[in-house]
Amino acid sequence: MSGVTGGEDKEHRNGEENMAAWLLGIKTLKIQPYHLPALGPHDVKVQIKALGICGSDVHHFKTMRCANFIVKKPMVIGHECAGIIDEVGSHVKSLAVGDRVALEPGISCRQCDLCKNGRYNLCREMKFFGSPPNNGSLANKVVHPAYLCFKLPDNVSLEEGAMCEPLSVGIHACRRANISPETSVLIMGAGPIGLVTLLAARAFGAPRVIIADVDDCRLSIAKNLGADEIIQVSTNIQDVGEEVVKIQNAMGSGIDVSFDCVGFDKTMSTALNATRSGGKVCLIGLAKSEMTAPLTPAAAREVDVIGIFRYRNTWPLCIEFLKTGKIDVKPLITHRFGFSQQEVEDAFETSARGGTAIKVMFNL
Repeated sequence: MSGVTGGEDKEHRNGEENMAAWLLGIKTLKIQPYHLPALGPHDVKVQIKALGICGSDVHHFKTMRCANFIVKKPMVIGHECAGIIDEVGSHVKSLAVGDRVALEPGISCRQCDLCKNGRYNLCREMKFFGSPPNNGSLANKVVHPAYLCFKLPDNVSLEEGAMCEPLSVGIHACRRANISPETSVLIMGAGPIGLVTLLAARAFGAPRVIIADVDDCRLSIAKNLGADEIIQVSTNIQDVGEEVVKIQNAMGSGIDVSFDCVGFDKTMSTALNATRSGGKVCLIGLAKSEMTAPLTPAAAREVDVIGIFRYRNTWPLCIEFLKTGKIDVKPLITHRFGFSQQEVEDAFETSARGGTAIKVMFNL
C-alpha cells in the first residue's frame, strides 16, 4: 500500500478501492486500481458519475499519441466529466459534500505571464486530465482543485455537466471570433466539435449558420440541431472552387466567419475562399500539424485567421446556456455505457468507429 494516503487506506479496508480505466498500449484499456493523491486543503474529491469520450481520447486509444502528446507510460484516460463531491479540503468554502459539479480538466500554473494575463489555456505547465503524462478522470473518484469544479443547477443533469467540456470549445471559438446577431457563420465539419460550435453560434445570436461535411448522416443531425443549410462536400481538393460557389449561394450574403472544425488542406482552403473580404476564419480542428492553404489571396482580402486552443473561463457561461435552455446538448449523446471492463472496451470501439456515434457517454 505504499504511496496510498490514509483516506485511501480506509476506503481500501471498506472494499471500496478506487478503480480507473488505464490505457496500457494501443487499443488496450484495463480497469485497475488508481491510488489518488492526498486531498490538499484547496482540493475536493469527486465521485465521477458521467464522462464523455473525446476525439483526443480516441487518438490516444488507437495510436498512443495525439499530436505532440505521446503516451509513454500507463495513463488513466478521459477528461469530459461531471460528478458528486465526496470530500472537501480543509480550506474549501465554495463547495460541500453532495454538490453536483462539472469539472474543468486543466490545471494551469497560475504564475506565468499567460496565466496572469488571463490566457491560462496557453500555460506551458498545464496539467490536463488524460493528456500525457497526466492521469485522466475515467475513474470512480478523482482529486481536483475546488476552483475548477462548477456547481450544477438542479435542472442540469450530470451528463449535461460532462458536455460542458466539448461545448466550451465552441463557446471559446465564438468568443474569439466575436459571433453576434450580425454574424453569418459557415462551419466546416459536422463532427462533435462542429455540432457544439453550431449550438454555440446560435446561442451567441448568429442569424444564419451553414454547415458542410462529407457525411450525410452527420449533416442530417446538424439540420435537426438547427443548421439553416447543410452542404455535402467531397474529399477531393479539385472540388473546392465549385463547392465555395455552392456554399456562398446557400448563404445568400457574405460569410462573416468560417469555423474549420476539421483542419485539412481542403477544409481550410474552402473556409479561406468562402469567407467574405474582411471576414474571419477560425481554425478549431487540428487534424494536421502542417497544411497547404491559399493564405496569400485570403490575406490580400484582409481575411483574419484565428487559432484557438481548448478554452478559458467558459464553464459558467456553458452552465448558464444549459440552465436557461438556450443550448440543448442532449441530442448529441448517442450512446451510453456503464463502467465494466467489457463496456469500457465496447464504448471506445464504438467511438473509434464513428458512423452514427457522436458523443459516447459513460454512466458510473
